Amino acid sequence: MTARLIIQLAGLLGALSVGIGAFGAHGLRAMLTATNRLETFETAVRYQFYHVLALLAIGILYQVRPELRGLGTVAWLWLGGMLIFSGSLYVLCLTGITKLGAITPIGGLLLIAGWVMVFVVAMRQL
Repeated sequence: MTARLIIQLAGLLGALSVGIGAFGAHGLRAMLTATNRLETFETAVRYQFYHVLALLAIGILYQVRPELRGLGTVAWLWLGGMLIFSGSLYVLCLTGITKLGAITPIGGLLLIAGWVMVFVVAMRQL
């Protein structure tokens, strides 16, 4: 993954995070509160946004230091983690399909693996 693509994804996912958060807060609040899913939805948005900001930082670092190839792996891990972790929680909240909750930890593991990869890159290449 290139630095440019990482930064573009961060911008796109950042906008999406704000939009999803606003939609949840204003358009879905009554439904999510009635189903006791508001806190779950907010967790999904929060984790997505944290990783969007981290993705942006990684993209900028990769632009400045393109030799840090492991940062592309970090980006892929975080992208997959956001899609699976936050995505499964969004679907759970909006549809009530609780079976999707079984894949949420896989997304969490991908997010963790991305952070471990940041550590590895720092140990080996910085």
